[in-house]
Amino acid sequence: MTTGTEHLDVPALAAQPAAYWAWSTTQALLRHVRSALARADITQPQWWTLNHVGASEGGLTREEVCARLDAFPYHLGPEDMGHAVDNLLHRGWLTADDSGRLTLTDAGREAEGQARSLVARLRSEIHEGVTDEEYAAALTVLQRMIRNVGGGVTPR
Repeated sequence: MTTGTEHLDVPALAAQPAAYWAWSTTQALLRHVRSALARADITQPQWWTLNHVGASEGGLTREEVCARLDAFPYHLGPEDMGHAVDNLLHRGWLTADDSGRLTLTDAGREAEGQARSLVARLRSEIHEGVTDEEYAAALTVLQRMIRNVGGGVTPR
């Protein structure tokens, strides 16, 4: 398999602004993922909520969901995550016990499984033609650039 690097103009590419390409990549990937989720009638915050609540033994409180997901750098705040929780409660995909702990209902587990399959398919589409080594190298370079400008890098 060729990687497309045989004809790279390294000096020309090295002179291009990393921030532009990082921003363009972010925009394209978010648009792709959010559009696919929307066609499945779920938002990205709802997916994150289902995923985190489903993975937590004993469930999470609304505050715990909001705190976990407020760390995502997509300009969402606690109120956005609260709206996702409210919507999932309204849809019957989450339930809250007397202490406010949120857990998935059977319908929520089904929706979470469908969303997980969709996200796995999207990941495959996004990574098509990109080796694990190339992907790891790209992330390593981006993380180094973040540290170079004083930013923190938190592994996911």
